[in-house]
Amino acid sequence: MQLSIVIVNYKVLHLLLQCLDAVRKAMQQMDAEVFVVDNHSEDGSQALVEKYFPDVKYIANSANVGFAKANNQAIAQAKGKYVLLLNPDTIIAEDTLQNVCHFAQHAPAFGALGVRMIDRNGKFLPESKRNVPTLYSSFCKLTRWPITPRKEYYCTALSEHQAGEVPVLSGAFMLLHKEALGDVALLDERYFMYGEDIDLSYAITRAGYKNYYFPCTMVHYKGESTSYDAAYRRNFYGAMQLFYEKYYGKGLLNGLLKVITRLLAKIGSRKKESVVHMSKEVVTLSTQTMSYAEIIAYIEQNQGEKLVKIEHPTLQITV
Repeated sequence: MQLSIVIVNYKVLHLLLQCLDAVRKAMQQMDAEVFVVDNHSEDGSQALVEKYFPDVKYIANSANVGFAKANNQAIAQAKGKYVLLLNPDTIIAEDTLQNVCHFAQHAPAFGALGVRMIDRNGKFLPESKRNVPTLYSSFCKLTRWPITPRKEYYCTALSEHQAGEVPVLSGAFMLLHKEALGDVALLDERYFMYGEDIDLSYAITRAGYKNYYFPCTMVHYKGESTSYDAAYRRNFYGAMQLFYEKYYGKGLLNGLLKVITRLLAKIGSRKKESVVHMSKEVVTLSTQTMSYAEIIAYIEQNQGEKLVKIEHPTLQITV
């Protein structure tokens, strides 16, 4: 089998159905399988996935076991040469899967691949390609130090439209070589949420494989299933702390970072941005008349000027 796609869902039912619809169209003429691992969403997702996507292999967890462990559950059953970790709050084009698999097949020492991500307002997401966080860049990012160069954290050596090697990929779309996973092991389950993609990217390169950025474009709604509460802060800053200790040891600077991350986890330093749509014109795009590639192109060209909604007549939903 060529490809196994793993989607971990948590309370984003309509986005999940949209994602699966895009995946199904992108899988045409490919030897591929799809897993959905649901972390106890309790939103009726299993019934609707089984209704509209009967070929999907659905794993229903009785609790929220975290992103890393949920992915590992499906990876252990995956039969594909490549495994794609894909967020449910994403839209891919009809030719995305074939293009990335073709690139992976010909890339030297291929370990993993990420793509060019834009948000729902059509803006490029720089986390599509990042550097391995150093103690300095991590300190600056966590404390929001105002003079931090973007190149310290994000990989600016490549332009957003240029393919090439990068240190760290995003877990929202991460194509993995199953052989490389065998050498690296699966996702570190100590990461409940956040940080596991950095850790896995780093482990892949340490094992002698390469991570690639491939500039085909997808939409990532980003954070739709996230509540920016105390639990979020603990997971986010705890993941960063785990990465520091795992790879940098317990030196003096890391000790200082540990104190800072604990403080930030308690008091919080990030609030969910409020989005006001009231003054925007609403445009509805239908999957009955437009391809997903055309929808992605429209979202990018629109640049957030209009509020874009996507109508799915066959699924009887609008996202």
